[in-house]
This record gives sequence, C-alpha cells and structure tokens, in this order.
Amino acid sequence: MSKSLKWRGAIALFAILAALIYLVPSITGEAPAWWSGLLPKDKIQLGLDLQGGMHLVLEVQASKAVENHLERTVEELKRDLRGDKIRYVQLQRDGMDGVVVTLMRPEDEPLFRDILEAGYPDFEMESSGSQEGRPSFRLALVPKAEKRVKQMAVDQALETIRNRIDQFGVSEPDIRPQEENRILIQLPGIKDPKRAIALIGKTALLEFKLVDEEHSVEAALKGDIPPGDEILYQTSIDPETGREAKIPYLLKKRTALTGEYITDARVQIDSRYNEPYVSLSFDARGARIFEQITEQNIKKRLAIVLDNKVNSAPVIQDKISGGKAQITGRYTMDEARDLAIVLRAGALPAPVKIIEERTVGPSLGRDSIEKGFKSMLIGGAIVILFMVIYYGLSGLIADLALFLNIIFIMAGLAFFSATLTLPGIAGIILTIGMSVDANVLIFERIREELRLGKTPRASIEGGYGKALVTILDAQVTTLIAALVLFQFGTGPVRGFAVTLSIGILASLFTAIFLSRIIFDFLYVKRKMQRISI
Repeated sequence: MSKSLKWRGAIALFAILAALIYLVPSITGEAPAWWSGLLPKDKIQLGLDLQGGMHLVLEVQASKAVENHLERTVEELKRDLRGDKIRYVQLQRDGMDGVVVTLMRPEDEPLFRDILEAGYPDFEMESSGSQEGRPSFRLALVPKAEKRVKQMAVDQALETIRNRIDQFGVSEPDIRPQEENRILIQLPGIKDPKRAIALIGKTALLEFKLVDEEHSVEAALKGDIPPGDEILYQTSIDPETGREAKIPYLLKKRTALTGEYITDARVQIDSRYNEPYVSLSFDARGARIFEQITEQNIKKRLAIVLDNKVNSAPVIQDKISGGKAQITGRYTMDEARDLAIVLRAGALPAPVKIIEERTVGPSLGRDSIEKGFKSMLIGGAIVILFMVIYYGLSGLIADLALFLNIIFIMAGLAFFSATLTLPGIAGIILTIGMSVDANVLIFERIREELRLGKTPRASIEGGYGKALVTILDAQVTTLIAALVLFQFGTGPVRGFAVTLSIGILASLFTAIFLSRIIFDFLYVKRKMQRISI
C-alpha cells in the first residue's frame, strides 16, 4: 500500500504542477522569453461576450456567383467553338440563368450539340429556332447546377474569409455559415473594426488587362467605346491637398491573367522611395502566361486591376520571366499588408453584404466577468461552508478537491487553447456542484460502512468501491450529453459544453483519485483511528 501511495502521490503532484504551469501565462499576462522557449505559452482566450469585439452577419451575393459562372461558360464556349472552327453570330449571357448562341452555318449544329453534351452538363437546350436561316439556341442552367454554384460560392466565401481573418491575427474567431447564404463572424478583442470590415468585405478580384492605346480615351468617354473595350478608373490622391482625382483608362475587356494563379503575396519596401509595395509570385502556369503576355506586348501598357479599379498601368519594358510581379501605389503599411492578405487568401467568389454589425465594448465584458466571478465565489463559498459543517475533516478534503478541480478546468482551457465564454462560466459553476455531488455519494457510502461497525480503512475502501459505479454512471452520461452539445451546438452552447466536458473529467480525477490519496494517507499511512465525516 505504501509503495502504491507514493506512486499515486507522485502522479497527483505531477498533474497539479502541470496545471499550474499551464496557468502561468494566463495569470501573469506575458511570460518571460525563457518561459515561452521551454514551457507552454498558450493562455485562456476570452470570448466575444467577455473581452468585447465585433459581431458581423454577412450575406453572400450568390446570384453574382451564378452570373460569373455564366460569363466563364461564355468564354469557354467561345474557345471551344474556335477550336472546332464553328463560326457564330451571337454568343452571350442571357439573364441570370442562360446563354444565347446563334451559329452562322446550319451544318455546324450537330457538332455544336456534341460539344454541348460532352463538355457542358450543367446546361440543357431549352429552345431552338433560327434567325434568318441561322440556328439559334438558348442554353438554360439547370436548377440543380444553379443551387450547387450558389452553395459553392458560400462555402468558398466562408473559407476565404476564414483564411483572411487567420492571417489578420485575430485569436479564436468564430466563423460559421447560417441559413440563406449568410455567414456569422465573431471577432473577440478586435481593436480596429473598420480595418477588419474592409479586409473581410473586399472582393479582391485581381486582373491584368492590356491598355487599348490604339483608340482615344476622350472619344470613349463621349460614348464611342470600341467593341471589346471598357473604361475603368484609377483613383489618385494628392498627398499635399488630399484631393481625390479619377484617371480614366481604356482597357481591353479580355482578362489576360487573373489572381487565381498567385501562390504568394508579400509586403516589401521600395528602396528608392521608401514606400511599401506588394510583391506577387505566380505558380508555374501563371508564370508561363505572364511571360507570354510581357513577351508579346513589349512597350505596351499592362493595367493591374483590383475589384474593377485600376491600381497602376506600367509599361512593359521587357519579357518578365520567373513568375514575379509588383503592385505599387501610395499605400500605408497597413493597406499594403491587408492587400497582401486578401491576395494570398484568394478572391471572394461573389460580393458580400453586411446585414448586421454590432460592436461589443470591453466594459460590458468586464461586467460579465465580474458578475460571473462573483456568482462563482458566492456559490463556491456556500458549498465549501456546507461541506465543512456537515462532513467535518472529510468536507475539508472535498473542498480541497473542489479547488483543484477549478484549477484543472482552467488549465484544460489553456491546454486546448479553448475560449472561455459567459456560458462557459456557467458550465464551471455547474461542475462545482457535480464535483461536490460525487464526494457526497462517497461520504454517505463511508458513513453506511461505519454504521455497520467496520474499521476506518475498510469503510473507506467500501465507500469508494460502492460509490464508484454510481459516480461513473452519472458523470459519463453527462459527459456524453456535453459532447453532443459540443458537436452539434453553436457559439454559446459549445462554450458551455467545453467547460462542462473538461470539468467532468477533472471532477472524476479529483473526487475518485485525489481525495482517495488524502484519505489513504490519513487513515492508512498515519493510522488515524476516527474518521471525521
């Protein structure tokens, strides 16, 4: 027994020491440098309801994703028809659910149908006729495909926003989908809400387009826009006066290269002007395309367009190989860093609209912490007094186990980098009651054994043995319920489930293992003759 007691005592001391080590960063705020290099540095994260932050509900404009899908289909069809030498008179998007195609030669209709059946399963030929003897078709997007495109837009937007926020550096953000193409975002501890909103909502569609230098911009501004061209503007701000000016550019509509080929985007400093710029790296395919564009258009201007706004339009001096490009402008460091983040994370598949925005102040969080802590102190004090008065020394042992239980819960939150929320505090308070309940079951069984005239050692063994099954039954069923809440719950429900789950495991350890060590030490090792219970 003595050897067993030593081993159990060593395990208990190790567990307590480990818990205290994990709590040091949370208690001290910032651990010294040597600590973070050797020992755990994660601390308990506070949720939005405790430390304040931002609550956003976004709506993904999924219909725009369908529109983009149709536009891409039009471009793919043009490429396929040119590849098979099928000439067409008309090929364009028709509304939000179809594409209209008019062929030049009737004899091309069978081949066109073959192309459609082989490569475009999302479309069905809704109607066909002829215009001046030329076969005309309307390709309708099937409802199942439309639903899939919208769902993919929401899923991709969710992942893109999550990547942006992760790189922005917000600890423990809560990002999850809701009904009707909506995304819920909670950012605890955010210090610059406007910057966060700008980062989240930026579509970040990067395009490289050639400048049309053969036609006049002035004529295009008067309405004479050449076919296949468009007018986009660059916003220029005078650093001295702060006045904003818009510079028009006549660009080719066809996108030469998009941001989908970007593998990395980093902020660097221009040594000449000491200004930040964004350096881009393309993948192998993007590098080949960029090299071809620059090789074929030397001495021409290539516009860098971000969200339909011209960022810059430098002249191509020579072929650029290696898959590198730069985006320059009068950026602040934060603006350049945020642009790099959205380019690395990728463009949103569709614009997002903020339909709900709330900022929770830290004072409200402090008030919640104070009230939760006060309720925990009051409840804990009442329980501690009751146990000491009703069970004597045994009640004091139960109180010590209860104190260690709370330490283990907090250390568990730090270990798993979990977030403590207001419902989580409620889970801790509930765990206090459940932990004491386990000790009450044990003590009542010990009392029963003592009434039968057994020795203190036999009574302790009998009490723990008989209460074990009941305690495990109650705690395990509660743990299963907590795990179900964690798996299927959201937000506050999961915060409650986290602390409840950790608390149940901690209470099992303290009530069955730690308190038994103390009883064995007092009544077996020290051979006390009377149990104070």
